[in-house]
Amino acid sequence: MRAFVVGGSGLVGRAISRRLMSAGWDVDVVGRTAGRLPTDLAAHSRFFAVDRSDGVAVAAAFGAGADLLVDCVCYTRAQATALLPLAGSAGSTVMISSKAVYADAAGRHSNSDDPPQFNGPIAETQATVAPSDIDFNSREGYGRNKVAAENVLLDSGLPVSILRPSKIHGEAARPPRTWVFVKRVLDRREVVLLAGRGRGVDHPSAAVNIAALVETVAAKPGQRILNTADPDAPCGAEIARVVARHLGHAWREVLLDDDVPASLGWHPWSRRHPVVLDMSAALNLGYVPVGDFACTVRDEIDWLTSIAERAGGARLPHDWDDGRLDSAFDYASEDRFLANR
Repeated sequence: MRAFVVGGSGLVGRAISRRLMSAGWDVDVVGRTAGRLPTDLAAHSRFFAVDRSDGVAVAAAFGAGADLLVDCVCYTRAQATALLPLAGSAGSTVMISSKAVYADAAGRHSNSDDPPQFNGPIAETQATVAPSDIDFNSREGYGRNKVAAENVLLDSGLPVSILRPSKIHGEAARPPRTWVFVKRVLDRREVVLLAGRGRGVDHPSAAVNIAALVETVAAKPGQRILNTADPDAPCGAEIARVVARHLGHAWREVLLDDDVPASLGWHPWSRRHPVVLDMSAALNLGYVPVGDFACTVRDEIDWLTSIAERAGGARLPHDWDDGRLDSAFDYASEDRFLANR
């Protein structure tokens, strides 16, 4: 069985490639640079140094066909259209989409200035934002471009599985969201401040759980849309505890109300209204998750601590931030706030 994984050197692609190889698949990986491929994947897969936007080169690497085609980096209508000739020669195709496509009754989505309010767990039948070709690398354009790409693939009539993850975690995550707590441990902070009293929920999705679902749909080709998230949806306080416990650290939790400065206690799962994906459809298909958040997030935590150790301190490469991570470490402001409580 041959699998062709576009974007296979990144967070999700690594996990998928490893999962398939462990199940006996021959895996071909497409990525921009071989240097990003972990040594274990480099030793047991075939790598094509090709840019995703070079459709001719991707098609040449794909060749006559594959049993499974996975695209981890399909963001636009044009990219989905370029994928169609390959999908026509694949036994099954998987496109990694996003929960950013979902909209609530007022049209708000996960990247809106005004956060969405969903009435319970989000099923695949939930309304989505309108498709668009505006800049996909923008807050308003990301989900709309994903919807446009989904529509191209679904309208083809081909056996395409659209997977919609939430906040993805695992080795090679960018941004690595657990860093907001990992760094605090490495800095030996004795307290952790948590906005919204730590109750915020934004469903995490382990890359290894996504990979398990890819293997499931590969064995059952068909056209479908499936959510993909961890079997549990921990709140911010629970995530902070998981990180601290895994690293053998203890701290005092300071649960903040909404009357404090917005920068204090911010973390990536800080949501006033919970965002949880309904996983019933995937489970009904026979999907079995690798593990819950506490079990699967260890990959990301251990990877981050190893990088920090090699760097000689609690820091990461500057281009790994999504624009907000660094703002979570204003210890001077935290200390002033605590001293004046």
